[in-house]
Amino acid sequence: MAEEIHIDPKDMVVSLYRASGAGGQKRNKTESAVRILHLPTGIIVTASESRSQLVNRQTALERLQQRLLALNRRRKKRVATRPTKGSREKRLEKKKQRKGVKAGRGKVDY
Repeated sequence: MAEEIHIDPKDMVVSLYRASGAGGQKRNKTESAVRILHLPTGIIVTASESRSQLVNRQTALERLQQRLLALNRRRKKRVATRPTKGSREKRLEKKKQRKGVKAGRGKVDY
């Protein structure tokens, strides 16, 4: 990662739980999955891919950093664009056709 944000350990709540899925008895009986709650933002990230708690903790921290960077990233302003002359003419031509159809639906004199 090019940019890094310093995350204060006091701002995080790390909880461990048992991961589900494939991995056998070792994975089923150890609390290797990691959930990190970032208190200032309320972002929750989890990692349970590995059977190692240490690897999952590193993965969760990386994900938290990515989410915080995405939160701080500024979006580009949208540049207003005008419809092209051809598309405007085409739209107006369709409107004229529709107008003719609707005008033909007038009341019938008996």
